[in-house]
Amino acid sequence: MNILSTSVLSADFSILGDQIRTVDHAGAQYIHIDVMDGLFVPSISYGMPVMRSIRKATAKVFDTHLMIERPERYIGAFADCGADIITFHLESTDRPAEVIEAIHSRGLKAGIAIKPKTPVEAFTPYLDTADMLLVMTVEPGFGGQSYLEACTGKIRAARDMADKSGRKIDIQVDGGVHRGNIDTVLDAGANVVVVGSAVFQNDIEENVRYFLNKLSLREV
Repeated sequence: MNILSTSVLSADFSILGDQIRTVDHAGAQYIHIDVMDGLFVPSISYGMPVMRSIRKATAKVFDTHLMIERPERYIGAFADCGADIITFHLESTDRPAEVIEAIHSRGLKAGIAIKPKTPVEAFTPYLDTADMLLVMTVEPGFGGQSYLEACTGKIRAARDMADKSGRKIDIQVDGGVHRGNIDTVLDAGANVVVVGSAVFQNDIEENVRYFLNKLSLREV
C-alpha cells in the first residue's frame, strides 16, 4: 500500500493542531514527526511535550523519526507519547538490534534509516526484523532541502532487498519530495513517502489530495 506521511516540521507551529487536523481530514494516512537533538543532526526540533499535545488532534499514525544520539534511551518515552512507528538511524547507535527489539516490545513498528552517504547494504543485517527501511534523500537536520538525485538508486536497491527478504517491508523516502519528483520515488520502489513543504505551503487540503491521487494511481 502506498502511504502519504505529512511532515509537520514544515507546518505553521502557531496553528499546529489546526494544520494537523486539516491533513487528517484531507486523508493523509501518517503524521511524520521529526525529532532532532542538536547532536546527531545540527538542528533542534521538538520532542515529547509536542507529541503529547498533538496526539489529541488526530488518531492517524504517528510516524516518529528519531534523529537523535543513542535512541535506545528514549523508546519507552516516545511510545508513551503516542508513537505508532519509531524509526531511528543506524548511524546513531551501536546497538541497533536492541533498539528494534525495544520498539517491538512496545507493540510498535520499527523503522531503520540511513543518511545519503551510508551504503544501502547497511540495512542487510536487519531485514529479518525491521518493518520499514527509510532512505534519506537529503542530509537529515533541516526541512526544505532539495532532493538528492543520487539517492534514487538507493531507493531502488532498498526495494530490491526488501522484496528478496520474503517479508513485507515498507520503503520510506524522506527529503525534498515534491510534485516534480513524486513519480521518481514511486518508480524507484518507495511506498511510504514523506512530504513536508510541498504539503504545508499554500492550499494544504489540495496538496494532500494531489499526492494521495498520485500514490493511489501507483500502488505497488
